Amino acid sequence: MHFHDCFVRGCDISILIAGSSTERTAGPNSLLKGYEVIDDAKTRLEIACPGVVSCADILALAARGSVLLTKGVGWKVPTGRRDGRVSVASETANLPAFFDSIEVQKQKFADKGLNEQDLTIGTSAYQFFRDRMYNFNSTTRNGADPAIDPAFLLQLQALCPQNGDASRRVALDTSRAHTFDASFFRNLKNGRGILESDQKLWTDASTRSYVQRFLGMRGLQALSFNVEFGRSLVKMSNGGVKTGTEGEIRKLCSAIN
Repeated sequence: MHFHDCFVRGCDISILIAGSSTERTAGPNSLLKGYEVIDDAKTRLEIACPGVVSCADILALAARGSVLLTKGVGWKVPTGRRDGRVSVASETANLPAFFDSIEVQKQKFADKGLNEQDLTIGTSAYQFFRDRMYNFNSTTRNGADPAIDPAFLLQLQALCPQNGDASRRVALDTSRAHTFDASFFRNLKNGRGILESDQKLWTDASTRSYVQRFLGMRGLQALSFNVEFGRSLVKMSNGGVKTGTEGEIRKLCSAIN
């Protein structure tokens, strides 16, 4: 959710504003969960110190909290953001899409001051990867993306039949879904990426070296995934923030004051 918020108008919690035609109603955000967690934290903070802590800061802190809860490493979260007053569904076109090429993804990240390493740093609904399994290529078995490991393809098709429930959720990291570590990148190396855009991180030469470094592959300078993830999150969360007299401190995260 933090990522989806920051890529549209900066990290100003515009994604939590409820109402018709807001970011929250847009297709790319339709399956996000956890709004109630931010609302609950805000309610408690307003009792303790009304009008002080922004919803945008709560979301940034919650992103770190979710990593810590899944055995990841924390990082220092800069605070002082203010909440935005505008939320427009059509602006979610700025978000990287699961079908984007690596070049398009790199440009979308660059537009936010992020680089290729940041790009290589959840869960997904079946509807976002259905075409990879059944309608990707007419020359392969069942029309599947040939980049998918054959044994893994059978597992995915068992989980998500061709005419199955499109809203069924599958973890992006199917091997260690509840542990925050580098196993996601090992899956990419083995042809077990869920989203097409994720698997391209391995098949595209410009980003493969970062995946290899996160895996500590021989001959390359190793990168610590947990450390670099925190750095990338801080970098992203500092983009387009509202401070000073900009924006407001919402009393309710789902509505402007």
